[in-house]
Amino acid sequence: MASRKVTITLDEKLANAMSAAARDAGIPVSRLIASAAEREMRLGFGRRVLAEWQEEHGAFTLEELASARAEIAAADLEYLQGRQSAGAA
Repeated sequence: MASRKVTITLDEKLANAMSAAARDAGIPVSRLIASAAEREMRLGFGRRVLAEWQEEHGAFTLEELASARAEIAAADLEYLQGRQSAGAA
């Protein structure tokens, strides 16, 4: 994958926190920033898709939202339990 060097300006406290987080994770600060940017772009895309769907089909009902939240919670639990099992091995 091609990469391009860019310059950004961050609040000093944020820059320090990001440096510490990258160090703790054992990754370069640039990878941490790139991951955050990618995540933000995916979230923005998801919000646009949801808005378009709701424009066409109407707003989600409370029941649909509750069902989605339950599915997400179950997936989160499954993921976290898998990570704990992998860490114990």
